Amino acid sequence: MKKAILSVMAAALISSCAVATEDLEKIAPYPKAESGMTRHVIQLADQKNESDFMVELVIGKVMKADCNHQWFMGELDEKTLEGWGYSYYQLDEVKGSASTMMGCSEPPKDRFITTQLGDDAFIRYNSKLPIVVYAPSDMQVKYRIWSTDDKLLDSSKK
Repeated sequence: MKKAILSVMAAALISSCAVATEDLEKIAPYPKAESGMTRHVIQLADQKNESDFMVELVIGKVMKADCNHQWFMGELDEKTLEGWGYSYYQLDEVKGSASTMMGCSEPPKDRFITTQLGDDAFIRYNSKLPIVVYAPSDMQVKYRIWSTDDKLLDSSKK
């Protein structure tokens, strides 16, 4: 079962691709990225039961880091494209990085350090519209597909 779910997630990730700017303009007049920002576009693959899927946005950058857990802080705002009702997402400011302070015996190496976005990072899966994200130019926007099956499990009574 886990292999099937992972296979579906991998297929969705591989078959998803960025929409060219011209194609995005055909869908709706999303704003151009402001100075210091980059517009990222994610087009999701069609799924049979899209309510069984969620998208998690993962925004960060590669930095030299030691063995400590490191992260950035930021607030991802959902905005509405006026006159269209379509959502897009904006991360205006990234603060940090913060870190746990444990002693490390290994030297720093390149790691992808993510921004802690909390529940705002989870978006309903909808292959009909692109996911448009504005983030600082030095940040990368990645995403993860979460899925479930229709199987419900019973709780125990005590």
